[in-house]
Amino acid sequence: MIIKITPDKEKAQSMVEMAENRLKFLSEPIDFPPTIKSENYYEIIKELLSAFLLIKGLKTIGEYAHKELIEEAGKFNLLEDFELAIIDDLRIKRNKSSYEGKEIEKEYINNNEERLKLIIENLKKIINKELNELK
Repeated sequence: MIIKITPDKEKAQSMVEMAENRLKFLSEPIDFPPTIKSENYYEIIKELLSAFLLIKGLKTIGEYAHKELIEEAGKFNLLEDFELAIIDDLRIKRNKSSYEGKEIEKEYINNNEERLKLIIENLKKIINKELNELK
């Protein structure tokens, strides 16, 4: 469910900083297992999408909050349809990992990591622009 809230620039900025810290973690010269990498990329994207919605005075809550978060990004045309499909696929894989203990294959992260990084960079640019416009 998507609810209207008072736009919250400070909380949005905090979410961006959290995403940045996760990116720093992933940039360490460690060969993280693909499941750990994938879950962290998902969390980064989720935090950035949540930050964008906070700026717009929206918030997702409830059982399907993450799915609705991705759908709402589509309504704002933040990303291309194929990028939203990648994020939704990652959401499904992350849920299977978190709730069913299913590992994410190394091939998945090898095939998608560069695209996930580009999605993250694009979201950061969009959010920073939105935050600067609020000043």
